[in-house]
Amino acid sequence: MDSDTSYRLHDSLGYQLSMAARVQERRLDEGLRQLGLTRMSWCVLLAVGSEGLEQPSLIAEFVGIDRTATSRILRTMEGAGLIARMSESVDRRKTSVSLTARGKDVLDKGVPLAVDNNQIMSARLTGDEFTELSRLLQKVRAGEDTPLSGI
Repeated sequence: MDSDTSYRLHDSLGYQLSMAARVQERRLDEGLRQLGLTRMSWCVLLAVGSEGLEQPSLIAEFVGIDRTATSRILRTMEGAGLIARMSESVDRRKTSVSLTARGKDVLDKGVPLAVDNNQIMSARLTGDEFTELSRLLQKVRAGEDTPLSGI
């Protein structure tokens, strides 16, 4: 095989990004599962509880998913008692989302898990390396604004 035209999987940016993300996600998923959450429901909890987002379209944009996926996860979370959805009195087509007491409790329990998970990988980098990696990842993602169906 000609080495000039071969594709080296383990040397590819996509592979390295995927592997790093999987390690981080697997550890977070294990902690979230103990709280009855998925990574998607965690992101929505953060959007509503930490960022103060109330509109489903803003939640979808923040999480980086499409409106259909957002609607599905909101329905599931409402059934689990984590969020409440209310139609606005003036325009019944508009929905406002808020955390329930249970949702706030789960969010409070999840934050330390997420912080610890972040710390494990970021501790392997110096402050300058972390800043540079963040900058480079933003650069790689630039222009890729198409919402995903899931995370």
